[in-house]
Amino acid sequence: MSAGRKVKRRVGGKLCKDDRLHPVLVPLTMTQVDRLVRLAEDACSARGFPMRYDGSGALLSVGDDGLPADGGMSAGLMNLARTVSGLPRQQWRAAVAAHFDQMAPGGAPPAVPEDLDNELYLRLVDASTINPEWAERVPEFVPGLRMAPATYAGRSVAMHFDVDSLGLPWQDINRIGLANLRRLKDTVEYVDCQGAQVAMLSGSMFTASRALVLDTVLRESLHVENPPFGCVVAMPARDLLLVHVMRDPAVVYAMLEMTKMATRGYSESPGAVSPHIYYVTDNEWYQLTDYSTGKADLKRVPRFSAAMRRLEAEARANVP
Repeated sequence: MSAGRKVKRRVGGKLCKDDRLHPVLVPLTMTQVDRLVRLAEDACSARGFPMRYDGSGALLSVGDDGLPADGGMSAGLMNLARTVSGLPRQQWRAAVAAHFDQMAPGGAPPAVPEDLDNELYLRLVDASTINPEWAERVPEFVPGLRMAPATYAGRSVAMHFDVDSLGLPWQDINRIGLANLRRLKDTVEYVDCQGAQVAMLSGSMFTASRALVLDTVLRESLHVENPPFGCVVAMPARDLLLVHVMRDPAVVYAMLEMTKMATRGYSESPGAVSPHIYYVTDNEWYQLTDYSTGKADLKRVPRFSAAMRRLEAEARANVP
């Protein structure tokens, strides 16, 4: 048994369930992770790419000797853990099978589509969830988030960290990826936060990545052009983008709700992107939240503070 697989305790000489939360694959318990790992290893083996759990939330390719293969692929289980957590136990096997059906036989790199002009996107990815060597191959958007070339692969999205395999210079990848993001359409719902509106955008597995083309989102989905005070934005998970257009001091209520939604979405949804909220103005992004203490603290951002002072001054001037 590989490291991390022993997840049951002995009480009075008998094995019992371990209901402690797993430290990585939240929100599953240790016992649930043990079952998920068994199902995942079996699914990989049945599809021709044997893998073994590394004890830290991922599967690693193994050779004929059962040892990790040099240069082999890895597959994180975080998204899968979040997917099965909301399913009845009897549906786990089918969900795991469907997940690994999306991987190429033998663990080969994702196929490159013929029509990149229409099928290539840029996708925001949490750098902490991918191999550090892969993260170094693609540009940074904001600290902790990378922009990866991506394409649809059946019901999932394939990310192409071997950028050279696309046969295009990064300048063209960036241009095509952004153009295709701009063509996507959003589904928009609004949440009222004591007078402040938060727009909840969804519609595809690239919705959070539409933050890269926020000007298009504002203009086409929210019908706003160049908001003078800026916006507060969050992209908790791949299929969710949160936007509040700053108009008055009620922004503080929007920020409180967005912080809760971003934290919950990042910790519970498949395709986690970022737990933070950001201030965006003049195409510049500033991180507003800090979780270094274990809770959400507000960072000092001079441009955001200046915008708040302008909002407060305008509100006072409009009081009869």
